[in-house]
Amino acid sequence: MFKSVFAKYISAFMCIIFISFLLLVVIITSMVNNYAVNAKKDQLSNTAESAAAFLEARTDMISTDFKKMIELYCEDVDRMLRSLSGVEDDISILLVDNRGDIVRMIAADGEPGPSDALIPRNVMDEVNNNVRLEEFETLDGVFSTPHFFYTAPVFTEDGYVCGTVFACSSSAIQDELLGVMIKTIIIASLWVMLAALVAVYIITQRVIGPLKDMSRMAKDFAAGNFAARVPVRGNDEVAELAVAFNNMADSLSRLEVMRNTFVANVSHDLRTPMTTISGFIDNILSGAIPPEKRSYYLELIRTEVQRLARLVTSLLDISRIQAGDRKFDMRPFDICEMARRILISFEAKIEAKHLDVEFFCDEERLHVLADHDAIYQILYNLCDNAVKFSKEGGKLSVSLTLSKEHRVTVAVYNEGEGIAAADLPFVFERFYKGDKSRGLDKSGVGLGLFISKTIIDAHHESIWVESEAGSFCRFLFTLPLA
Repeated sequence: MFKSVFAKYISAFMCIIFISFLLLVVIITSMVNNYAVNAKKDQLSNTAESAAAFLEARTDMISTDFKKMIELYCEDVDRMLRSLSGVEDDISILLVDNRGDIVRMIAADGEPGPSDALIPRNVMDEVNNNVRLEEFETLDGVFSTPHFFYTAPVFTEDGYVCGTVFACSSSAIQDELLGVMIKTIIIASLWVMLAALVAVYIITQRVIGPLKDMSRMAKDFAAGNFAARVPVRGNDEVAELAVAFNNMADSLSRLEVMRNTFVANVSHDLRTPMTTISGFIDNILSGAIPPEKRSYYLELIRTEVQRLARLVTSLLDISRIQAGDRKFDMRPFDICEMARRILISFEAKIEAKHLDVEFFCDEERLHVLADHDAIYQILYNLCDNAVKFSKEGGKLSVSLTLSKEHRVTVAVYNEGEGIAAADLPFVFERFYKGDKSRGLDKSGVGLGLFISKTIIDAHHESIWVESEAGSFCRFLFTLPLA
């Protein structure tokens, strides 16, 4: 039952609300009950003491016979008792002698009550010992329901207790008030719980719904369907999670496409030179190639072997970088001299395309702190791509500028096809090739720029590209000044 998040949420909220209202009922009823008891106690004490004071003023003529005094002043006593009973609601007043006989009684409705009842002896003993009683009792049948009563003794002039005034009030009204209050709170709590249940259901569904969609999408991914996406609703944290999940799905989809492309490219790059090498060797062994031509074909075989070596080297570089096995030796070196030598190494290719070369360096020498071989690999790869993708007679530029942040920015620029705007975000991803037709790039497998970015990231520097399709392309990266 409680395996799902929805059931856990609903159960937890309902338990919290139920316990909260239960505590609320207990606290409110306790406070109201205490307040009602204290208020009733004050009413009863005022009533009993007022009646006792009235009777004490008339004990000057009769010292001990309380019953005879009440009969003597019967009219005045009745008038006084009705007056007090009328002022305080639900109060009965009893005039009791020392033996426990009820001499006079005025009920809560202001009418005289039966006076043949007898107050229990133990109660009278406590009263005769000057103890004021405040309890809930029926007084042994005087009342049919429990009453709260307050006693006040009537003293004569010489300090003798000749009688006692009992001011009594039924607990039924208080019980009825507490019952109505508890019923009201229970009804209100049920409505609140119903509203909370609906609210929690809606909110939980908004949270659980996208999670279920993500779960289904993850299963689709496991089955190879990378086209599934999570619907995005609203702009809260759950929506942000859905957007992040969709972005991850896009990345996985692109990675799958790149992986397939990479497998196809690597298969092609492995099959082509291997087929060429195998064919040339078979022809040499069979004698189909004359001896004077063997050197030429052996040179072609060597070129194909070098292609295979470059491919394997790139794959090994990626494997070492991803495994963290490649360590970088950070030492100062002259980046300007390195750039000059790399440009000179492309002299033949540059002349073959009749490129207009431009080299710019802020200073004669700029020493940077980096791994010499790794940076050489990056700069060589960028220059190789620049020459390869430059148009005939176009411009090739390598510039090194010093920034205020004590960093050297290296930029490699070429005029040519450039990179389409849609391809710019992906040029540094592994296996990516903008030249899908392989018409310009017959030797690459889309790993050079990924390796370059990985190396620059390991140096905690930045590499980026600026391009306009059909016009130019510029790759830039930064290095710290030594």
